[in-house]
Amino acid sequence: MTHPGSPETHTRNWKALALVALGIAITSAGHYLTPASLRLWHSLFQRLYYLPVVYAAVAFGWVGGLIAGLIAAGFYVPHIVTTWSHHQEYALEQYAEIFMFLAVGIVTGILSDRERSRRAELQVTARKLEQVNVELQNTSEQVRRADRLSAIGQLAAGLAHEIRNPLASIDGAAEVLAPGGEPEAVRRETLAIIRKECARLFRLLTNLLDFARPREPERRAVQVPQVFDNVIDLVRHSGGKRITFRRDAPPDLPPLLCDEEQLAQVILNLTINAVQAMPQGGEVLLRALRAGDGILIQVQDEGEGISPQNLDRIFDPFFTTKDGGTGLGLSVVHQIVTQHGGTVKVNRNEDHRPGMTFSLFFPQTGKEQS
Repeated sequence: MTHPGSPETHTRNWKALALVALGIAITSAGHYLTPASLRLWHSLFQRLYYLPVVYAAVAFGWVGGLIAGLIAAGFYVPHIVTTWSHHQEYALEQYAEIFMFLAVGIVTGILSDRERSRRAELQVTARKLEQVNVELQNTSEQVRRADRLSAIGQLAAGLAHEIRNPLASIDGAAEVLAPGGEPEAVRRETLAIIRKECARLFRLLTNLLDFARPREPERRAVQVPQVFDNVIDLVRHSGGKRITFRRDAPPDLPPLLCDEEQLAQVILNLTINAVQAMPQGGEVLLRALRAGDGILIQVQDEGEGISPQNLDRIFDPFFTTKDGGTGLGLSVVHQIVTQHGGTVKVNRNEDHRPGMTFSLFFPQTGKEQS
């Protein structure tokens, strides 16, 4: 965009002036050099005056159109006086045409001024929008930076909380063992506490490493029903007799290109959560089906469900409502599915049935790795 006082504007104005002057000069020369007997040519030259007048109006507004019309009239009137004075009726028509020069120049100039004004307003608006866009980008970057700092703070706070509790238990157990001479039963119970809390710390750090440094998926053609069977075999004995497991997958379900170990980890985490959500027993359903250009995997329980205020936080690191939970299981699930280009959703079961359904969508994209 050029400014009114810029060199480009001055150059453009001078070129416009030169074209207007050249147009009036050529048209006037045509009048003066053409014999009066060729009246048709004079009528043509008379209309040609409109071109420089209109151009001047477009380039300089109504003032430019008026001045160009007056200049054209100044060149044309002597020709009317000297050539057509003996044709009074025709001469009057030529004088009337001069007023048309002026009217066309003024009207065209007014319209041009309005258009120029609108264009200037649009340019001002565009500059403001550009400035607002820059400010929004800066604000967005600040918000992202604040979100990262907030996430780091929450991560540190959650990690400190999860580590502090096992350390306190281990410290208390060490104080019990320190004096010595405790009964064998007390020693076994205290050592069991130490082992339990150490296992908890180990599980926490393992989950944290999986969350903080996830490895890239090694995609293979994986039979999802087989993964279901393996997970059910792992969880069946810990679930107790009150928990039943059912898998539902069509026989023609295509293999899923994914990391089999990571897929098993995701389904195992969700299945364990489903079992823990049903202390009174119930059914865990593992379902897989085609969905568009991918495969939808669902883990459904008949448990107590998730409260609405916690539903938006369940994938946050270290958020847990279970005693002894690390709060990283669902975060790892979300991260693995996202790495595969998929999505995770959680909803209450339909038809007012108790429990929740976790839905994992995996697109059939990517290449199998050798």
